[in-house]
Amino acid sequence: MSTTIMRPAGTDTETRRSELAAFLRSRRERITPEQVGLPRGARRRTPGLRREEVAQLSAVGVTWYTWLEQGRDIKVSAQVLDAIARALLLDRSERAHLFALGGATDPAPSGECSGVPRSLRLLMDELEPLPACVQNSRSDILAYNRVYGRMMCDLDALPPEDRNCLWLAFTNAAWRASLVDPHEAVRAMTAKFRAAMAEHVADPAWKALVRRLHEASPEFREIWRRHEVLRPGEKTKVFRQSRVGLLRLNYTPLWTAQTPGVGTRLLTYVPADAESRERLERLHALSLTPA
Repeated sequence: MSTTIMRPAGTDTETRRSELAAFLRSRRERITPEQVGLPRGARRRTPGLRREEVAQLSAVGVTWYTWLEQGRDIKVSAQVLDAIARALLLDRSERAHLFALGGATDPAPSGECSGVPRSLRLLMDELEPLPACVQNSRSDILAYNRVYGRMMCDLDALPPEDRNCLWLAFTNAAWRASLVDPHEAVRAMTAKFRAAMAEHVADPAWKALVRRLHEASPEFREIWRRHEVLRPGEKTKVFRQSRVGLLRLNYTPLWTAQTPGVGTRLLTYVPADAESRERLERLHALSLTPA
């Protein structure tokens, strides 16, 4: 004779709410204020972000978000979960987990992804001595091989939150020195960023980067006020590498998602002439030794 075990009504729902609360806390505590463009302050005792900061970034009420982290029985919409996922910089797997726990359908399942598969990292290593990196549409550098890591500056020496092409072009002296015409280069980069941001105007991470740049660079503030836009075009780049000289490189962006402009892209750089090839090989040899 079989026995049916009766469970109290609502147990599954309560467990889901508890898991959601714990997940949100863990994601909040791993993010530094600097990563989302917020000041750290002198009296910060909470690891990562405060609840009110997540609420601010997500454009939801502090009390409502607090109840969500406490596992209270409140209804959460897909739009709110989307805003929280962006505020907490969740990658694709984390985002899917958030929506599963929230019991909602993700309205943008192919959004930004900060995770880089091991297979893609291995592919970049195999491409050496060609420089290669993985970026998202915001130009965050998510992963790179050794040659790319030395081409403009020593990326390994930088904190992850500073590994963004636009940020480095305006704030990092070594990166800027690698640009043959830095003033024109940052102007074009800013125009391309503004054009790309049209699809992400409500995204906290995009707004946080703009806010950081406004605070750090008068030059960025002046260029940003022009409202110039530019779509990606010319595919040849010239870099002034500090140890091997000028590099003329043709680059190719390969989007990893089915829709171009969504998710992450693999950028590969191929020498445009024999001299640049020889210099890349020298740079590769240098990259095999400590900086």
